[in-house]
Amino acid sequence: MARLTPAAPWRALVLAAAALYFLVPLAASVVFTVDVPGRGVNLDAYTRILGTEGFLPSLLLSLELAAATVALVLLLMVPAMVALRLGAPRLRPVVEVVCSLPLVVPPIAFVAGIGTVLKWGPEHLSRTPLFQTFVAVQDPGFPVVLVLAYAVMALPFVHRALDAGLRALDVRTLVEAARSCGASLPQALVRAVLPNLRGALLNAAFLTLALVLGEFTTAQLLGFRPFAVWIVNISGSEAQMSVAVSVMSLLVTWLLLLGLAGLGRRTPSASASASASASASTDRK
Repeated sequence: MARLTPAAPWRALVLAAAALYFLVPLAASVVFTVDVPGRGVNLDAYTRILGTEGFLPSLLLSLELAAATVALVLLLMVPAMVALRLGAPRLRPVVEVVCSLPLVVPPIAFVAGIGTVLKWGPEHLSRTPLFQTFVAVQDPGFPVVLVLAYAVMALPFVHRALDAGLRALDVRTLVEAARSCGASLPQALVRAVLPNLRGALLNAAFLTLALVLGEFTTAQLLGFRPFAVWIVNISGSEAQMSVAVSVMSLLVTWLLLLGLAGLGRRTPSASASASASASASTDRK
C-alpha cells in the first residue's frame, strides 16, 4: 500500500488534465450558443431547434439508419465470432485483419469506390432486373447503401467489442451444456451464449450508433442528408444553432452511454440463472 500512495497525486493530476481537455471546449461551445452580443444570455439557439426545417427528418433518418446498421452488423458478426470460437480458431487472425481493413482504407477512397459502383450499375445494367436494385438502394427516404457502408465501417469496433466479450466466456462449454439438455445449435446460441454477451452486445450497439450519428463524409459525398450532414449545412446560416445541436447530441450520447452501462451491470450469475431457467421451462413444455 505504501508503494501505491505516491502515484495518487499523479493519478489525480492526469484525471484533472483529461477533464480540462474535454470540458473546456464543451464549456466554450455552450457559452457560444447562449451568449448573444448586446443581449446577454439567450436560449433561442436551443428553443428553435425543434422548429428548424429539416431537423426532425434528418434525425429520424439517422436513427433509422443506426437501427438497421446495428441489426445488420450484429446478425453478421455474432454467429461468425461464435463459429470461430467453436470450429475454426485458426481463422481468428484472418477475420481480425479483414475486420480491421476499414481503419486502413481512407474514407474518401471508400466512398469513391462506392460512388463508382453506383454509377457503373445503372449505365451497364439498365436493361436487366438489377437496375431497379441499384435504384432502390439509393432511395433518399431510406438509403440502403448507407446502411451497407456503415456496417463495413463499424466492423472494427464491433469485432473488438464482441471479441472481448467472448474471451471472457467458455463458449464451447456453454454450447455443449445446452446441447446436452436437448437444445439445438441456434437455441444454444440464443439462450446460453447471448445472455452472457449482453455487455459486449450493448457496447457494439453503442459504438455503431455513435458512428452512424456522427458520420459525415460518406453521406455528404453520396448526396444524402442525415443528421450530421444537416448540422454542417445549417452551420453557415445558423452557427449558434448548429453548435447547440452538436452539444445536445453529445449530451444525449453520454446519456445513452450511461444507460447502456447501467443495463450491463447485471451480474453474469443472474444472466446465467435466467437463461438456465428459460431452458428448463422450455424443456418442461
